[in-house]
Amino acid sequence: MKEFDYIIVGGGCAGLSLAYELEINEKLKNKTLAIIEPRTEYKKDKTWSFWKVASHNFDDCVKKNWENFSVNMPKKTNHLECNIYPYQSIDSGLFYEKINNKLKENDNIYLFKDISEINSKNSFVFNSVPSIKKDHRNLWQHFCGVEVETQSDFFDDEIFNLMDFDCDQRESVHFFYTLPYSKTTALIETTWLSKMNDNSKKDYDNQIKDYIENHLNLKNYKITYKEEGAIPLFYPTYEETKNKINIGTAGGMTRLSTGYTFLNIQEHSKYICENIENISKTKKYKISSKYQFLDEIFLRVLEKHPEKMPDIFFKMFKASPKTVIKFLSNKSNFFEDLSIIFKMPKITFIKALFY
Repeated sequence: MKEFDYIIVGGGCAGLSLAYELEINEKLKNKTLAIIEPRTEYKKDKTWSFWKVASHNFDDCVKKNWENFSVNMPKKTNHLECNIYPYQSIDSGLFYEKINNKLKENDNIYLFKDISEINSKNSFVFNSVPSIKKDHRNLWQHFCGVEVETQSDFFDDEIFNLMDFDCDQRESVHFFYTLPYSKTTALIETTWLSKMNDNSKKDYDNQIKDYIENHLNLKNYKITYKEEGAIPLFYPTYEETKNKINIGTAGGMTRLSTGYTFLNIQEHSKYICENIENISKTKKYKISSKYQFLDEIFLRVLEKHPEKMPDIFFKMFKASPKTVIKFLSNKSNFFEDLSIIFKMPKITFIKALFY
């Protein structure tokens, strides 16, 4: 069986981002790469959205930018600006097409359905497939979104709704999220932060229908696309192995308090690319331990006091939008962190230190 210098296990966002980064920086001119991905075709299956706090390779895959957003609770709405760090939404279909077209230009890059098809003994492996053991104590961000189309202008496409907590919480944390791509199209998503120990919160279709028709008061629409997923709000288990680096969610690139992963993947890919010649001895890349600590406290509060979370999120965004965005995107400094922490209910968070 054929041997390769590098193997990427998983041809999703993390695996393809790394392959693309290596290819455009000519790191594969004299090296071979195998990408292991079982899917038979690439098509749009996800929407990745984030505040653009750092540059990335995929501006041409951005479906829409917004410079204004809102966060709301029952009878309260906070309108905010994000013109310094616009919010972007990437179409995974365009992302897959761009990368695969580029990778096809290099005869040193091969695709396989299973790692058993090649000899991986002497290869350096980048693994993007997380090892997740089911545990009833673990929190997840699970969601379902639909793109809707209306016959006449309905949405204000200059502002998106980041979190709408004016909905049934069911003893968890639940909000809706609306990204208006135009005046007649939008992604509307129901999002839960819960332990997923049962399916009682997975009646997504009913939730979305009720929200669209009775909350947004939109009666005449059609659904053109649907996506569903779950992001672990905990770090997957893995063993340190020689000649192997975990990437993406498997490599701890998901920010646990938010689920944001896309930009962290891009920065990790750049780091690997810059150090690829000496990758086996390179220091491990990770999200700052500061954020890991703060996220752990935040998730303890979420687990113990889900009923307080809408108000906590709402108060967080009372700080400067620029500060909050930097904090949620791993870019804040010590003083910006303090300004966020001071918005939090202090006794609740202090108690969480000792749970």
